[in-house]
Amino acid sequence: MRNHEPKTAEYLVRKTAPYYHTVKGAAYLGDALQLLETVRDETIDLIVTSPPFALVFQKRYKLAPDFVDAQHYLDWFMPIAREFHRVLKKDGSLVLHLGGSWNPAYPTKSLYNFEVLTELCKNDYFSLAQDFYWFNPAKMPSPIEWTNVRRIRVKDAVEPIWWLSKDSKGRTKARNTRVLIEYTKSMLKLLERGSYSSGQRPSGYNISRAGFLHKNRGAIPPNLVPYPNMLPFSNTESNGAYLSNCKKYDMVHPARFPIMVPEFFIRFLTTRKSQVVLDAFAGSNSTGYAAEKLGRKWLAFEKSEEYLKGSMFRFFGPREVEKMWSKDRVRSGA
Repeated sequence: MRNHEPKTAEYLVRKTAPYYHTVKGAAYLGDALQLLETVRDETIDLIVTSPPFALVFQKRYKLAPDFVDAQHYLDWFMPIAREFHRVLKKDGSLVLHLGGSWNPAYPTKSLYNFEVLTELCKNDYFSLAQDFYWFNPAKMPSPIEWTNVRRIRVKDAVEPIWWLSKDSKGRTKARNTRVLIEYTKSMLKLLERGSYSSGQRPSGYNISRAGFLHKNRGAIPPNLVPYPNMLPFSNTESNGAYLSNCKKYDMVHPARFPIMVPEFFIRFLTTRKSQVVLDAFAGSNSTGYAAEKLGRKWLAFEKSEEYLKGSMFRFFGPREVEKMWSKDRVRSGA
């Protein structure tokens, strides 16, 4: 029994000092693959990450990540995936947000993200536990040529999120009772009336009256996140302070992960505060922030120093961050 278990996950990374650390986690500056190689075997409970997508052209971000095209994506990503597999515990999960891409010069979609999924699941390397979809109706129409000019395509509003288990039989720490959502008004009325048409359905399902009229703490969520009646995260985005301070220093991440996405998976796929969540492509460190607020240990890797510096505003006030910068004390987390 461990009586003096470290409060942060920093002890899992060998021979590398964090860029900064908090009460529960540590953020590191560097290449994802190189940093993953320093993590101890089978020590991570959950990986939630959003690597660079395969793009048709390099986006003009001021601090753009490395450009990886669809043709070479597997060669780039699979060494990283092998490290994911090594560091995950036997009942650990990999949650991979990997959006789609269009083929150059044609109004057709690339299959690169499905090729990644297929490769990951070959020979029981990983198993697809379930597919999720991030619904983002605020996305801009793209590609402009096909949506706005020629008007022959509609805009993409969902992006796939693959939930993969390391265990070939899909055994994980998942429990949907930790992510129940509020009942809709119509469902509450149905439960109050106690009337439901039970019995055999044409589809073959046998609907149990007792099973479907029992009021629980909430309803089972769908695999679409976020959803309309999803319970909000306390101080959800931290975006008020984060965005205002990042804008002040011109270091806003252009494609931030909404906090509620990693929050959902951390609630769903971890059970104890001693468990460790890793994001190898941390960006603005939404995953680390969600893990910190939920009391989980976390590790964040990010190649862009500007993004990493900006992510500090999720955890510290502006005066504290400025003090750390001015005294060059960021790396030690002092």
